[in-house]
Amino acid sequence: MAENWARSYTYTAAEIAHPGSVEEIRELVASTERIRALGTRHSFTALPDTVGTLVALDRLPARTDLDETARTVTVAGGLRYGDVATALQARGWALHNLASLPHISVAGAIATGTHGSGDGNGTLSSAVAALELVTASGELVTLRRGDPDFDGAVVALGALGVVTAVTLDVQPTFDVRQDMFDDLPWSSLLNNLDAVTGSAYSVSLFTTWAGDTIPAVWLKSRMDAPAPPTDLLGATRQPVGRHMIPDQPASNTTELDGVPGPWSDRLAHFKLGFTPSNGDELQSEYLVPRHNAVEALVAVRELRDAITPLLHVTEVRTMSADTLWLSGAYGTDAVAIHFTWKKLPTEVAAVLPAIEALLLPLGARPHWGKLFDRVERANYPRLDDFRALVANYDPSGKFGSTYLDKHLGL
Repeated sequence: MAENWARSYTYTAAEIAHPGSVEEIRELVASTERIRALGTRHSFTALPDTVGTLVALDRLPARTDLDETARTVTVAGGLRYGDVATALQARGWALHNLASLPHISVAGAIATGTHGSGDGNGTLSSAVAALELVTASGELVTLRRGDPDFDGAVVALGALGVVTAVTLDVQPTFDVRQDMFDDLPWSSLLNNLDAVTGSAYSVSLFTTWAGDTIPAVWLKSRMDAPAPPTDLLGATRQPVGRHMIPDQPASNTTELDGVPGPWSDRLAHFKLGFTPSNGDELQSEYLVPRHNAVEALVAVRELRDAITPLLHVTEVRTMSADTLWLSGAYGTDAVAIHFTWKKLPTEVAAVLPAIEALLLPLGARPHWGKLFDRVERANYPRLDDFRALVANYDPSGKFGSTYLDKHLGL
């Protein structure tokens, strides 16, 4: 059977279907007892899986319908963000942000609350203006921002149906430069978190938790905004960039030498045509309310003796609050603490409960597509509303799964 991108999970579904049109998806969903959508297989968990049929969207027509008056683009759900970015840039338009990987599908990314970075930037899901989905009966439904069910339907983990098209907010294209700083003292970050994360349009900090400094800080600065700082609280700017994982080639990453380029070539960390990140890895991530971020970072540092030997790298990023019920940034600005682990599943599984014992009481919400031990349901104020929404759209549990039952009680 098929595996996910990192070859760390094998799908148990009986089959994977590849319909070539929305009408074929409608017929398939209506006639199938258990079914779930499968994106680009970048989830590290059983989230997409089902006991029935997986439906892939990779053969749908590559739709990118730009509406310059409305400042939106409607795209096929299975399209990768990198392909959407290339098409928009060619026409002089842009998305507000990209995740670190441009290889992920639009529908899969928004369904799991995937994000980029930036104090003033919402998650990728926050740019959704409308979505089109096939519900359990095979009906094609469109939900728009402002509709009663919309905020529950965007980050919905595939529980409401198969998302076939997504309408995203766009803006005029812009250029970005990307600069790397070495060895930011931990004390500088913990005492000046707002200054560090607010020093550019998008900021990423990379650490293994060892030592007294953060090895690398990436600043992505818009060229129509103030220039990036020449000094970052004791960190040193590097004229030539490198991969955030020391033994990986810098050719895989987007340009880090301060040379301006279009947003589509700078906002993601990795180039579309190259293997993203390490490849042979596991991933976890926890989104912590911004007001608890310093306490969370201090707490995780105390576990460094257990974490560092298992780790390729941790990335720390920020995002602004949104109104999407299952989003990690629902109702709060958030700081994401991301772990790219070595492929040591037993050892990683053993350390996650210790991390969560520190972070969940601080309001942390795990990324739905990455490894975690448990969810603190109390950290999702609209969870009961989401359960009611699922019961309305899918009363027979056609889109249900063991994963959803375990973590959300659906």
